[in-house]
Amino acid sequence: MIVRVGAMGDVLHGLPAVAALRQRMPDCFIGWAVEPRWSALLSALESTPVVDRVHLVATREWKRRPLSVGTLKNIAALRRELRAETYDLCVDLQGLIRSSVIGWMAGAGRYVGSSAPRERQARFLYGEQVRVQAPHVVDKACELVGAGIGEVLRPVRPALPVDAAAEAWCDRRLLELGVGESEFVLLSPAAGWGAKTWPTERWQLLARQLAGEGYAVLVNGGGPADRAVVEAAAGNGPGCLVECGIAELIALTRRAKLAVGGDTGPVHLAAALGVPVVALYGPTDPQRTGPYFPGAQVRVLRHVSSRLDHGRNADPEAGLAQISEEEVFDAAIDLLRR
Repeated sequence: MIVRVGAMGDVLHGLPAVAALRQRMPDCFIGWAVEPRWSALLSALESTPVVDRVHLVATREWKRRPLSVGTLKNIAALRRELRAETYDLCVDLQGLIRSSVIGWMAGAGRYVGSSAPRERQARFLYGEQVRVQAPHVVDKACELVGAGIGEVLRPVRPALPVDAAAEAWCDRRLLELGVGESEFVLLSPAAGWGAKTWPTERWQLLARQLAGEGYAVLVNGGGPADRAVVEAAAGNGPGCLVECGIAELIALTRRAKLAVGGDTGPVHLAAALGVPVVALYGPTDPQRTGPYFPGAQVRVLRHVSSRLDHGRNADPEAGLAQISEEEVFDAAIDLLRR
């Protein structure tokens, strides 16, 4: 059993290790505990390529109503569900207190986690603590899962689920827009917090430049900044805002010719799907959390003045703001022409 409840980028970063486990032990039964909103990354009705069982863990709902009868019943039901599978091994890839508790609830024969988890108290529930040494979280996950099975694992590119309804929706949407497959660039201006967000006016200029080169520009999101980018792109050519669920975003991203964004889930999704990516980094370290999947074509841009800072600051990090739209456009065109 794998525990990595979210968010999108975290789940995607755990998948290469689990894909490697599946390749090494094709007949083993693999479960994964995940937030409901991210479950489409792991399974669909028609396609469950990596895991055999998805356990839905509504931690966000628990946090909103921690002492309600409904929350307590939900936690008790999850515990029964996890224990019914009688897992031999549980690996916590998240390293948080909540994830360590979820893994402990499974009652697996062995429980493996990092000796230096993101939240230190998490390690007290692990039966076995592993000293991970790799710089990137994808390789860290391989070290943890590999320690659990006694094998050295290398990342394997995961096969993400194919949802028939989402694929049909995507085909209809692109037809409505007059956009052919591999003729559009997908932009993801939003990020988890403001410091990771490239300035909106830069996104607008980039969108205009890409549209001027004849590429349709689709913008993933729904906030005011995303709408401003769409309006800028529409001035020079096709521009469209796309608001959709995870299954639909997977289908849409598969068809993109290029994806551009910051340190955010949709960028990691594009890299996992093999779509070329331009990633803009500022307060976070691309050596640790950059788009990193076997065979991925990735161009990471980070200004030398950027400093690591995980504070949830509202304004763009100073170094990130130094990256010009010309730099991003040049990197994008280089990948598009390859």
